[in-house]
Amino acid sequence: MRLPRLLVLTDRRQCTGTLTATVAAAVAAGARAVVLREKDLPLPERTALAEQLAQLLAPVGGTLVWGGLAGSAGADAVHLSGADAFPASRPALVGRSCHSAAELAAARAEGCDWAFLSPVFATASKPGYGPALGPAGVAALVPVGPPVFALGGIGPADVAGCLAAGARGVAVMGGVMRDPASVRDLLAALGDG
Repeated sequence: MRLPRLLVLTDRRQCTGTLTATVAAAVAAGARAVVLREKDLPLPERTALAEQLAQLLAPVGGTLVWGGLAGSAGADAVHLSGADAFPASRPALVGRSCHSAAELAAARAEGCDWAFLSPVFATASKPGYGPALGPAGVAALVPVGPPVFALGGIGPADVAGCLAAGARGVAVMGGVMRDPASVRDLLAALGDG
């Protein structure tokens, strides 16, 4: 199992319709990997949502990534927060959110398959994680960790700079949640569209 170069993160609060409809539109536009966040939902509700999203991704050979350690047992792909312990039973794919060289080095040492590096640009979705790294900051940190997906305020016009800085791909939440058709432009910028 290998992840594509575009990862879509969910945030139902930013959707204009339902989360399921938004993800369906993103998949129709070409998204093939979705990270289910929604960590505030009760586990049974979140699990049911995961099943719905997995059904949307299955016909296109897509991957659903469970966000966070809690409730992740049995998931094929899991994305950990910076504070989550590494799973006792390793899923096929494991990623981690990172914001510094030390966090990236730790993610590499524990065997993560990828890391989200953020914030690359200023973003209203995740304030409080320090100044934006910009492409130069990404370039300085990429060699330290596992393959990096640039995250934070990324639109299609930013993709080339992230790739030139050494990022394997990009992870996008707000832009896709507000406009799932933007996946087409992101894929085109990645050279995958």
